[in-house]
Amino acid sequence: MLHTAPHQPDAPPAPSLTEEGYHRGLGKRQIQMISIGGAIGTGLFLGAGSRLQQVGPSLALVYLVCGIFAFLMLRALGELVMHRPTSGSFVSYAREFLGPKASFVAGAMAFFNWAMTGIVDITAVALYMHFWGTFAVVPQWVFALFALLLITGMNMIGVRWFGELEFWFSLIKVAALALFLVVGAVILGLRIPVGGETTGLHLITQNGGLFPHGILPSLVLVQGVIFAYSAIELIGTAAGECRDVHSVLPKAINAVIWRIALFYVGTVTLLVLLLPWHAYHAGVSPFVTFFERLGVPGIDTVMNIVVLTAALSSLNSGLYSTGRVLRALALDGSAPRFLTYMNARSVPSAAILMTVSIYLVGVVLNYFLPTQIFEIVLNMASLGILSTWSFIVLCQIKLRKAINRGDLPATSFPMPWAPVSSWLTLAFFAGVLVLMAFDYPNGTWTICCIPLLAVLLTIGWKLARHTPDADATLPPPTMPSIMLTEDFLEHPIKPGPADTPPATPRKP
Repeated sequence: MLHTAPHQPDAPPAPSLTEEGYHRGLGKRQIQMISIGGAIGTGLFLGAGSRLQQVGPSLALVYLVCGIFAFLMLRALGELVMHRPTSGSFVSYAREFLGPKASFVAGAMAFFNWAMTGIVDITAVALYMHFWGTFAVVPQWVFALFALLLITGMNMIGVRWFGELEFWFSLIKVAALALFLVVGAVILGLRIPVGGETTGLHLITQNGGLFPHGILPSLVLVQGVIFAYSAIELIGTAAGECRDVHSVLPKAINAVIWRIALFYVGTVTLLVLLLPWHAYHAGVSPFVTFFERLGVPGIDTVMNIVVLTAALSSLNSGLYSTGRVLRALALDGSAPRFLTYMNARSVPSAAILMTVSIYLVGVVLNYFLPTQIFEIVLNMASLGILSTWSFIVLCQIKLRKAINRGDLPATSFPMPWAPVSSWLTLAFFAGVLVLMAFDYPNGTWTICCIPLLAVLLTIGWKLARHTPDADATLPPPTMPSIMLTEDFLEHPIKPGPADTPPATPRKP
C-alpha cells in the first residue's frame, strides 16, 4: 500500500481519474522541460548515424515531414486534454471514446513500445562502450546486461533515487545537444575545416546531392525516424498534473514544432554541412564522429560519455514507464493481479521485474545478433509508437464528432483543420506501415509479425481480464522521469512505516 499524500508519484488516483485523482501541481517550467527533454533520446544520438549512412542529407527532410505529423498528433492530444485533463492520457481517452478493449490495446501497445525501446537502449549502451578500444574484446551482451542491472537497481531502491539520477542524466543530454549546436554553428559560420574538409553547402552538392541513393530509401526510412520522436506524447500525461493546464499546455505543444525544427532538422542539417554525409556510420554516434574529426584532444571521449549518459537516461525512464503502464493495466483489470504489488518503498516492483524479464531477452539478442539487434528492435518499437499515436488521433476524431453533435462542449484548443488533418495524419501513419514492409529484411519481418501480435493481444484480453478490486485505482500509465525529479526536489517525500495506512486524499 502507499504511505504518502496524493502528490507522491506512485499514489494512484481514483478510478474515474477526476479531481480526487493523481495530482502533482506542475507549472510552466516542468511542462516546458518535459517537452524539451522528452523527445531527445537514443533515436537521435545513435540512430542518426546509421540514418545518414543510408540516405544522406535527405534525412533532414524526413525528420521535417515526420515532425509535422507528430506535431499534428500532439494538437489532437491537446484538444483531448482541453476536454478533460487526466494523467491517464491516451489510455483514459481510449476507454472513454473507444471502449475498454481499445483501452487495453492502447495500454498493451504502449507497454510493448517502451519494452522494445528499452532493448534499443541497452544495445546503444553496449555500442557506445565499444568506442573505447580497451573494451573492444568485451562481448556486447556483457555491457547490455551491466546497464540493465544498474538501472534496475536504481528503480527498485526507491523512486527518489531514480528521479535524482534521471534529473542529471536528462540535464546532461539536453546540455550536450545544445553544446553541439553552438559549436557546430560557430565552426560553420567561421568556415573552420573539420577533419581536413572545408565546411559548407558544397559537402552536399559534391557528394550526391540531397538524395544520393534516390528517393525510395528516404521513404523507407520514415519508420526509423518516427522512433526518434517517441515520448513527445507524454506531454499529455503530464497535463493531468498541471496546475494551469488551459494556459500552459497549448503554449508547450505549439512550441514543439520549433523544437523539432531546431533539435532534429537543424541538427541533421548542421551535421551534413560540417562533414560529408558518408563520414557518419551505423553504431557510432554522429556527434562523436564530428568531435573526433574536429581534432580537439579528448573531446570525442567526453562526447561519447554524454551520449552514453543519454542512452542510460532513456533506459532509466523507459523502465519506469513500462512498469507503470503494466501496473496500470493490472489495476484496471486488464493484466494479472500480482502486477499491482508494490514494495515497502512504494515501488511497483512486480511490474518492474516483469519488464526487466523482457529486457533480458534483449541481452540474449545482443549475444546472438550483436550487429542487427538495434535495427530489428527499433522497427518493433515503431509499431508501438504508431499504435499509440493512432489511438490519440482516433479519440480526437470521436471527440470532435461528439462536439459537432452537441453532446460535448467545444474545447479552447481545437485540432487545426479537423477532420481533414486528423484523417490525413492517420493516413500518414498507415503509409509508414506500408513503407516499413519495403525495408527488407527487418521492416518486412516486423510487418509480418502484426497478425501474431493481434493474436497475442486477443489472448491477453481473454486471459488477463478480471474484475478490478473495489479499492483498485489507476495510476498514470507513463510519466517522464524528468518531471518526477523536479517534483521530488520541490516536494520532498517522507516515507512512513510499511504498516502505515495510506493518507486520505483531500478533495480540492
